[in-house]
Amino acid sequence: MKKIVVLLFSALFIVAISSCKRKKYTEVVEVPLPSVSEKLTLGAPEDAKAEPGAFEITKLSFGYDALAPNIDAQTMEIHYSKQYVTFTNNLNKALAGTESENIPIEDIFKKLDISNTDLKNNLGGYYNHTLYFDNLTPKGDGKPTDTLANAIDKDFGSFDGFKNQFKEAANKQFGSGWTWLVVDKTGKLQITNTQNQDNPLMPRAEIAGNPILALDLWEHAYYLNYLNNRKKYIDNFFYLINWKKVGEKYEEAINK
Repeated sequence: MKKIVVLLFSALFIVAISSCKRKKYTEVVEVPLPSVSEKLTLGAPEDAKAEPGAFEITKLSFGYDALAPNIDAQTMEIHYSKQYVTFTNNLNKALAGTESENIPIEDIFKKLDISNTDLKNNLGGYYNHTLYFDNLTPKGDGKPTDTLANAIDKDFGSFDGFKNQFKEAANKQFGSGWTWLVVDKTGKLQITNTQNQDNPLMPRAEIAGNPILALDLWEHAYYLNYLNNRKKYIDNFFYLINWKKVGEKYEEAINK
């Protein structure tokens, strides 16, 4: 019995040694990881173009990487050149050959049939993103001035009071949507949220008015950089606001 055990152990040992020898001469090929430039090849905002139609995309005055680290370059490129352009193309196709093709977008909202979800989503998607991108700048982190600054102090107590209320509203938004600063029908500034691609210009808006600032709270606007930390994205948005442009939109709204 002992001889059988010894023989069996010896056989297993020989097999193991043979296996190790075979492995010793097996060639190992190292596959190099892609470089940073291979992982991400950025285009330029000026290369993004919508198909000819009633509406065009707003132009960016900076590169996709200019808002980093607050918004990373890859997110900006996908958001602007893919999603925004797609909304623009879909809206132009929906309006082609209709009476709405040649009227201001605010007038299209006034007569919008909200049961037409395809038109509503693309109309909102185009308008909302246009305002969002139009108000971004790499040189943000400032404060509003002149008339807008006075209105914010009047309606929110102070600029810090406005920031806190805006952030609080954005953090309370459940799921995909937007947070807005709007001029309501009485000329007062108000903060409101909307779901999906809805906005305050649409019929039955909870707070109706002219939007002058928009924060995109869809995951595609921040997830590559922030993952589930939407609060940090909301905080960092205030480093990117072009208050000069927001002020111009405020002046337009109160003079309508």
